[in-house]
Amino acid sequence: MSDAAVPAAAGAAGAAREWRRFTPAERLARFATYFLCVAAIVASLRTVDVIPEFLADAPAQVQDLFVRMWPVDWAFYVTPRNTGAQTVHAALLDTLAIALLGTVFGLVLAVPFGFLAARNIVRLSWVNWLARLVLVATRSTSTLLWALFFVAVFGPGALAGTCAIAFRSIGFVGKLLSEAIEESHRGTIEALTAAGASWTSRVLYGYWPQVKPAFVAIAMFRWDINVRESSVLGLVGAGGIGMAMNAAIDTFEWQRVALILLVIFAVVVASELLVTWLRKRLL
Repeated sequence: MSDAAVPAAAGAAGAAREWRRFTPAERLARFATYFLCVAAIVASLRTVDVIPEFLADAPAQVQDLFVRMWPVDWAFYVTPRNTGAQTVHAALLDTLAIALLGTVFGLVLAVPFGFLAARNIVRLSWVNWLARLVLVATRSTSTLLWALFFVAVFGPGALAGTCAIAFRSIGFVGKLLSEAIEESHRGTIEALTAAGASWTSRVLYGYWPQVKPAFVAIAMFRWDINVRESSVLGLVGAGGIGMAMNAAIDTFEWQRVALILLVIFAVVVASELLVTWLRKRLL
């Protein structure tokens, strides 16, 4: 082979071995994914049916709404709208009570299902699947839908909101707890097993000390979420400060709506600060 033929052959081999980041099948899959995403966005925009006139008028409407909200009706915090009506302070206490009781009941119900869903605790697959089904069922339904259901069962009030918060918390806490249990180290468990410890002793002295920090963090995080969610449950009649806000909106009392929004914002910030402080103290 001549000297001129060698570079030509090397160039042909290099061209044949040209590196590409994705294979043709991967490029086709990426193109199909992007196309489906764009098509879904376009279909969603057409389904939403945005009215351009309303969209163009939105800035003026927002400005007018803020003008109506000022000055804030601070007296409404302790003064009811009418005789026998609930004050914002009383509604706020109901909201905090709903969040606290709902979190406690949710934790009590979530712990058994979390342990039953952990495959290294319970070796029966049908029990694991049944527990996971309960966790998925309670987690897949939003808090507002649970609230609507319990309002239909118990009627309007704080009881419906408490049950909605509790049932929503079961799936959230139970799933994270079961994952923490399954990720626990086996060394302590094997030592207890070798020493002849019972199943209950292995759970209490082997698994629980390992997952306790995660459980405390999950519980505080869930309580923080429940404080936020309980603020809006009153919009569907499930008690709390949301009912006061809904009543103020229905009667176009925007100065009182501004007060309620500020109170909700203050409570959310306070709960965030409290959770942060508790995490530093307990963990």
